[in-house]
Amino acid sequence: MHQISFRQHSLHDCPAPAKLNLFLHINGRRADGYHQLQTVFQLVDHGDTLHFDLRADGLVRRTTIVAGVPEEIDLIVRALRLLALEFARRHGRPAPGVDVAIDKRLPMGGGLGGGSSDAATALIAVNHLWQAGLDRAELMALSLPLGADIPFFIFGENAFAEGVGEQLQAVTTRDCWYVVIEPGVAVPTAAIFSSEDLTRDTKPVRIADFSRHLVIQTDRKGFGKNDLQPVATRLFPPVAEAVRWLSSYGDARMTGSGACVFCAFSSELEAEAVLAKVPQVWGGWKAQSLQRHPMHALLQVGRVIE
Repeated sequence: MHQISFRQHSLHDCPAPAKLNLFLHINGRRADGYHQLQTVFQLVDHGDTLHFDLRADGLVRRTTIVAGVPEEIDLIVRALRLLALEFARRHGRPAPGVDVAIDKRLPMGGGLGGGSSDAATALIAVNHLWQAGLDRAELMALSLPLGADIPFFIFGENAFAEGVGEQLQAVTTRDCWYVVIEPGVAVPTAAIFSSEDLTRDTKPVRIADFSRHLVIQTDRKGFGKNDLQPVATRLFPPVAEAVRWLSSYGDARMTGSGACVFCAFSSELEAEAVLAKVPQVWGGWKAQSLQRHPMHALLQVGRVIE
């Protein structure tokens, strides 16, 4: 249970959970170069933690140094500056400003949605802190130009996603535990999606197909596949090694465009037993599935700060 620390001028200990792609199918490519895909996004109780403090000067600042991510290009900062512009448009005066600190746990280039989740948590928290007045759909629309994964985290529930990942329907998933391996490489998403070897013609499925699989399948075998996995494992051998090792314990697969690899287990004890055997050359952790984002209830319209 996440305990968010709230004071009048600050919000601390705000979780930004990781996501797993339980499957990821590429159905085609649009004229603008973006890929049509289908996936199920699964929230888990492992991620980054963010802290927010109001400023009086209208600036949006990240107070934590994040290796390899300058403040000006950080999705958190870019998202909050968009929110500040929208605040000014709606209320006719500048937004109050905010300092953002982050306890970073999720790796970059891992396929866990870390940067997108951070940005989503920032938008939910600061919309509340500023009392900017945007509802869930408005925050999702505001964030979409920054990345298709951000609206999912604002949506706040496990979701069947289509389009470029922005068309979301809530879906019920299994309550289980996951072991996640970080193979120690960062996989650039563009390198995977631009590969000539990428399968782009997987037959579309329906949300009912996924839900039916959960009922029929008595073991932990996952639905569908990850079309990006063959490309990533060929280009990044550590990802292939992690998939191969974890597959001896269940239906292991890559999340997103990589590099992280996961496998589902029925109990925490099962997950712990496998986690204890993960080779030391890799990072690894266990996480429980979530049905809702821990910040879900915070997103509501309220008064505006005077």
